[in-house]
Amino acid sequence: MNRLSTPARVYLITVTAAVGAVTAAIGAWCLVDPNSFAEAVGFDAHRHFLHDVGAFQLGLGVTLLLALIWADALATTLAGFVVANTVHTVNHVIDLGVGGSVAQAWALGGVSVALVLAFVLRLRQLGYVLGSVSTAANHTLAPFVRQKTISLTTFRKDGRPGASPVSIAVDGDRAYFRSFEPAVKVLRMRRNPNVEIAPATASGKPTGSALPARVRLLEGAEYQKAARLLRRKYPFLHGVLVPSAHRLLRPKFGRTIHAELTPLDDSQS
Repeated sequence: MNRLSTPARVYLITVTAAVGAVTAAIGAWCLVDPNSFAEAVGFDAHRHFLHDVGAFQLGLGVTLLLALIWADALATTLAGFVVANTVHTVNHVIDLGVGGSVAQAWALGGVSVALVLAFVLRLRQLGYVLGSVSTAANHTLAPFVRQKTISLTTFRKDGRPGASPVSIAVDGDRAYFRSFEPAVKVLRMRRNPNVEIAPATASGKPTGSALPARVRLLEGAEYQKAARLLRRKYPFLHGVLVPSAHRLLRPKFGRTIHAELTPLDDSQS
């Protein structure tokens, strides 16, 4: 993929976001007040027609907005189509007095169910990661490229292990994660940078073998790079939710740390 200049990138994002938001807003307008929309654009109102226009406009707007944060074209298209077709189904139910039939509503509802199932299957295929991921230059890290959560094991002074779930972003021969500065795992890592990582469920239960790695806490440009990689892989979780929580809880839990993970071979561990 060719790299765009900053002005070109800003233009691309701004136009896509603006058109997506306006398109979705017009769709909502058609759904909520079709008569007002018809009057504004200057043609005769037809409730069901305008409701359907609203459904498709809303679906198009959602698709454009999701395309800004999701990297997978199929998942993005399926999600937008689910929104459009589900609202279309609801329109057929509430507008039965105007026309159409119950059978049509059931048929459209069946399509929505099929699309939702297809979307879930695509999510599973992607490892439930919808953001952008980098490639791994290290074969050890390759399985973690699309891994959503890992179990990070740090070690107490007496050598006893303690594990916790963290999100991970891989780039080349390194991986990155974040945490609160006073977290127990961070205190342990400052004392002993040798850790173990393993693929895990969202709750942190390991689903594969643990691998030895070494941690290095980051500052400056490296800190920003780690934040950017996490934000791209997890657009909502690490683009909005986690940073907001960290800012809100900073007086109690301190600043956010970003750390680099380097896999170790048997001779280094």
